Formats: sequence, C-alpha cells, structure tokens
Amino acid sequence: MGAGGKAAKARRAARVSLWVARASTTVLLWTCVVLLAAAFGERLAPSVLGGVWSGCLTQTLVIVQRPLLLPADGERVVATAAPTTAAAAVPLPPKRIYKNNGYLMVSCNGGLNQMRAAICDMVTVARYLNVTLIVPELDKTSFWADPSEFKDIFDVDYFIASLREEVRILKELPPRLKKRVEMGYLRSMPPVSWSGISYYHNQILPIIKKYKVLHLNRTDARLANNDLPVEIQKLRCRVNFAALRFTPEIEELGRRVVQILRQNGPFVVLHLRYEMDMLAFSGCTHGCSHEETEELTRMRYAYPWWKEKVIDSNAKRKDGLCPLTPEEVAMVLKALDIDPSYQIYIAAGEIYGGQRRMAALTSAYPNVVRKETLLPSGLRYFQNHSSQMAALDYMVSLESDVFIPTYDGNMAKVVEGHRRYLGFKKTVLLDRKLIVELVDQYKNGRLSWTDFSSSMKASHTSRMGAPSRRQVIPDKPKEEDYFYANPYECLHQPDELSAL
Repeated sequence: MGAGGKAAKARRAARVSLWVARASTTVLLWTCVVLLAAAFGERLAPSVLGGVWSGCLTQTLVIVQRPLLLPADGERVVATAAPTTAAAAVPLPPKRIYKNNGYLMVSCNGGLNQMRAAICDMVTVARYLNVTLIVPELDKTSFWADPSEFKDIFDVDYFIASLREEVRILKELPPRLKKRVEMGYLRSMPPVSWSGISYYHNQILPIIKKYKVLHLNRTDARLANNDLPVEIQKLRCRVNFAALRFTPEIEELGRRVVQILRQNGPFVVLHLRYEMDMLAFSGCTHGCSHEETEELTRMRYAYPWWKEKVIDSNAKRKDGLCPLTPEEVAMVLKALDIDPSYQIYIAAGEIYGGQRRMAALTSAYPNVVRKETLLPSGLRYFQNHSSQMAALDYMVSLESDVFIPTYDGNMAKVVEGHRRYLGFKKTVLLDRKLIVELVDQYKNGRLSWTDFSSSMKASHTSRMGAPSRRQVIPDKPKEEDYFYANPYECLHQPDELSAL
C-alpha cells in the first residue's frame, strides 16, 4: 500500500475514533439525565414514560407590574398583569407533588359568569382528586352562540402557571390519550348538582381511575355552597379572584372604558337584565305589547331546555321573580336619591323594546352610557362575542362607585361577591318583591312620592353589600345564598362577624 493509501486509512480511523467518542459522550450524558429524572421524578410533571414527572427544575413566569384602574379616591392600585415589552421575570411557585390519578375534561355551560364559577369549582375538584385538569371548554351552543375559546377570554398561560402549586393543568391531553378520545373512547357524564367533595371522591374518582380520562359535560352549580372544608372554599376564591385574569386585550379596553367614565365624574353600573332572552326565559312581560308578549312566548317554546313554558307573568312579578323594567328602575334610582348628574353605565346586552322602553330612564338620568357609545370603534373585534363583551362589563362593574343589579343572575351574584372581596364596595341588592308593591301603590295613588322614597330608602339600608354570613337552607341549595355572591370564608370580616 502506498503512502497515499496509508494516509487515507489513517484519516478514516481518526473519524471513526471521533464518532465513537461523541457517541460515548452522548450516551453518558443521557444516562445522567435519566438518573436525574429518576432522582427528582416526584418533583416534576408527568411524562408519557411510565407516569414519571419531568420538566425544568427552575422556571420563570414573565409578569409585569402594571397599574390597574384608578379608584374613586385616587389611590393607585397595582396588580400583576400579562407580559409586555417591559417585563420583569418572577420565579414561578413550585409545582405541587402528587401522584396523578388521571385526567379531567370539563365542558362549561351558560353565560360567562356561570362558566366562571364552574371553572373555579372544577379546578377545586381536580385539586382534591389529585388529577390533571385539561383547560375547560367554554359553551358555544347556548342562546348566545359565542365561538370564543378559553384563551380568547382568559389569560390561559397565567391561569396554568399561577395554579401549578395546587393542580396540574394542561392545554390538551397527552398525544396517546388524545388519540383515544378522537376515536370515540371517552366516558362522559354530568356530575350531581350541589355536591360535596365526598361525592367526587366516592363517585367520580373511581371512574377517572378506571377510564384514565373523564369528561364532565355540565358544570354549573356542581359543588355545594356550604359544609365544605375552608381550604376548598379558599381555593375557589383563589381561582376566581387571582387565577382567572382576562386577556391583555380585554383588560386594556376595560381600563379605557373606566378611564373615560372617571374623567366625567362618579358612575353607577346598572346591570339591567331587561333583554329578550331573559324575558322569554322568565316569562316576564309586564309593560310589553301584545305582539311582544307573543314573540317572547314563541322564543321560550323554541328552546326545549327551558323547562318552564306556561308562566303567569303577573304572579311572578308580584313574587319578585321578574327583572325590573327600565321604568321601575328609574323610579328606584330617584327614590334612593341617586344624583341625576351621575353617569349610568348599562352593563347588559340590547334592551328589549329599545329607546321606547328606555325613555323613562334616560329622561330622569340624561347621562346613560354603554361601552358601545364610549368606544364606538374600539369594539369591532368583540362584536358577536357576547362573553368577551360581558368580560368588559364585568371589569367596569368592579370599578364602579355603585353597582346595582336588577335581577339575580349569575353576573349579579359573581360581581357582588368580587366587590365584597375588594373591600365591600357598595352594591345595592334590590328587594324586587317590595319594589313592585311600592311602585304599584304609588301608581294607583295610594302612596305619595315622599312615602314611596322613604320606604325605599328604609328597606335598602341593610342591602348595600355589607359584611354578612350566607343564609344556609338545608336540602334547598337553590334557595340559599350563593357561595360566589358572599364568599365570607375569604373576606376580611369585622371581629364580631368572624367570631360567629
């Protein structure tokens, strides 16, 4: 063999030796990684390999301190917000260590605030069952037909990260399980309403362990108001008041609306639930024309899941079970001495009957405004997305000088509870049964305006959202006070109330 052949052979041998060295180094490094994973397995997240936990030992969440809305007294409040260009990295809380019992998928039903409460409940259930929660699916088939996903309304990355020390949350199932679900292998069921945590331990957890994945297809009011450990109640609050943060886009628009309102003085948020769907559902037609009454009735029969069809509107109104009309609301505001110069922000959808039904209210309070009038060109991306529009109303409602709901819907209750959490901000809880009785007496000439106003003030002195305990009615959870309207376990209560 010549000198050239020997040199080529030497080069090949050198390349082989280099490749062997690299391969050996790679094997050695991967061996170290596997050993580390085994050593720290219980501290990390579940992987597809044998259910061990894997992930980064040190992670950071980019959080920026940004000013929230300015309160009425001018004090500047600061809260954590979504990432921006000027962000400061803050270490994440450590992941909670637990053996994963399976995966929980949930489909929320109803409007935004009904789904909000359900998300809080399902996070809590997942935490106490030691399962992995998949980011909840929002309702797209209800009356509002809003196609919004969770990530379109809430900051999903913050939601997952902020709760990691309590429960593991994934945006979707691991690939193998996801494929099984796509092939139709999924156990789906609605949990029993108003259940205690023992129901989930005894009835739901065995199903999750058996099938690995369980889908709860209805989640409204599926966790009890009372008789739960205080740790559970506080976790519900943590999810509601801290983890469920709206997207940066929604928060920015909400700030703009409040800033515009603040520039023009005090404002009252009126949650005026005089919308077509609510009137049709409740069967309340007081003040409606014959044609409108027929239209509302047809709509009620068009939705088979609205169980009550034959409704006595007059009897229901006298029992205080109807939304107040705009005319009745105008009388209430005047009787409570709400300044006519105050801005009245309407937190609601389209008012049934339009300007004709709003005439009495706008006559008494000329500064009636809506988000659509304050930001006429800023809402185009939110049109036909009722839940995103409701999120804006939610933010404005929290920041108002006074919040007045005219019906006991989910938004009214959840905002009431959130305002209590923010320092028992004034929320006027209207006694509708008494109000319609006084209104009828005044209109029939049996009550003077002075007496009407005095009675209205006297009856609502103790209905301003002050600290109180929830009313508990055994075996009648629908009739007792709603947890999210008064989560007193999470509030700074006066000493005399805390001692009860």
